[in-house]
Amino acid sequence: MTDSTTGTGPAHDADSELVIRGLRVAPAAAPDHEILQGIDLSVRTGEVHAIMGPNGSGKTTLAYALMGHPAYVVKGGEVLWKGRNVLALSADKRARLGLFLAFQYPTAIPGLSVASFVRSALNARLQGIDKNPDVDPTDPMRGGVSMLDFRRRMRAKMALLRMDDAFATRYVNEGFSGGEKKRLEMLQMAMLEPEIAILDETDSGLDIDALRIVAEGVNAQLNPNLGVLLITHYQRLLNYITPDFVHVLAEGRIVKSGGKDLALRLEEEGYGPILREAGLDTGVSDEALQVPHAPGEGDGQPARDAAPVGAR
Repeated sequence: MTDSTTGTGPAHDADSELVIRGLRVAPAAAPDHEILQGIDLSVRTGEVHAIMGPNGSGKTTLAYALMGHPAYVVKGGEVLWKGRNVLALSADKRARLGLFLAFQYPTAIPGLSVASFVRSALNARLQGIDKNPDVDPTDPMRGGVSMLDFRRRMRAKMALLRMDDAFATRYVNEGFSGGEKKRLEMLQMAMLEPEIAILDETDSGLDIDALRIVAEGVNAQLNPNLGVLLITHYQRLLNYITPDFVHVLAEGRIVKSGGKDLALRLEEEGYGPILREAGLDTGVSDEALQVPHAPGEGDGQPARDAAPVGAR
């Protein structure tokens, strides 16, 4: 039987489970201030785990720490994947090992086309973490992908995400709308075929139509070889992507876990009752701990791109 607190069950192949134990993380600018204070979580391939929590709970910190963002310092704990200590690896090696992070606020790279960017990332992924000398990503006869096959695959994935072919010639995220930025994140995920995907507030800044398209792109990629850690501020995303597990993150810890019914309870009651059940003193009213509506929800107006905020 599966443990809904962590998502773990009986012993199984370590290559199919990301295990996080006692993870403690602080910002590099204030290393004595731990944002994450002991995260225990396991994500198997084939599972979708949603992380929800109030502002300041550490959701984005968790995503960035898992991928090795230099703005964060790991103070304790371990992260295991495929028999390796992920925390000892550089960010690019974590990606080569099959981890993927979709950013909440993707960065623009003027002068670099989408096609070139994605092909370079795919070539690096094909080489593997140890850069197998027998694999030459530029040589189809040595494990690589020919330019023709790459273009065919890219076209198919772009069609899945309802992206025009001309998108491939544009510079990465330069002049992109919020929806286009998130679709490019999903395109990278589709092309790289990771085994663990961390989606950091992929719904942020999207109107309902763009959200539906991005969610369809995620759903189309779900398979037994992909585990998803879905970090969201709004319950609405879970109307489109059904999670196997929902976890509430507060004050740097996971204080409650359950199924989708937990997300529905959060939408109805807010975080206040659950935080009190966990013995936390919120110090604010329950109204301040309501699960927020996305911009534009309920007023007929489209969501607008939000401005970046600090570490959360």
